[in-house]
Formats: sequence, structure tokens, C-alpha cells
Amino acid sequence: MHLLNTYEDQQEAEAAENLLTGTKRLASDRDDNEVIYRLFGEPTWSNFFKLDMYDLQELKTLVEAKKKGQPYDPERHQSILGGLNFPANTYGLTIPEHWL
Repeated sequence: MHLLNTYEDQQEAEAAENLLTGTKRLASDRDDNEVIYRLFGEPTWSNFFKLDMYDLQELKTLVEAKKKGQPYDPERHQSILGGLNFPANTYGLTIPEHWL
């Protein structure tokens, strides 16, 4: 399990935890007068998509438009793909070919 995201709101953190598949855990830490909720889970593209991270939902829309021959923003597509290098390298993930 890896730290996937942090939240300041307990309900938001619990809702995010319920979206994840696989092993997961929600931990809370007190920092001065604030409570921070840390969401741990399996670092998969599916879990990142469910958590609406790394612009994966926008990437899905762009890839679908590209496949259908519809107009799409190739610069934004490449920008999102470039941003995926961080989670790919951090968590040892491979960017799927069909996203390219």
C-alpha cells in the first residue's frame, strides 16, 4: 500500500476510500489544530481514475474522441501523458499503449 492522497475533510476522505479497489486504509493525523486524513491503497490507474487524479478522466474523453476520429486537443493530450510520467515512475506503473 502507498499513500495515494490526503484530505482535510473526513467525509470526503471516507467517500474516496469507498471508491478504491484492493487493499486500502484511511489514517488520520493531527497537525496542530487540524486533522488530516491520509488515504492509502494500491497505486493502480483504475484507483487513480476513481479518485479523479492526474487528469485521467479528461484523458479518457480525449482518447475516445481521437479513436472516433472526432476533433480533440492533441496538445492537451500530450500534456496529460507527460504528467503521467510522475505516477508511472513513482509507483512502477506502465502507461497503457491505448492512451498514447
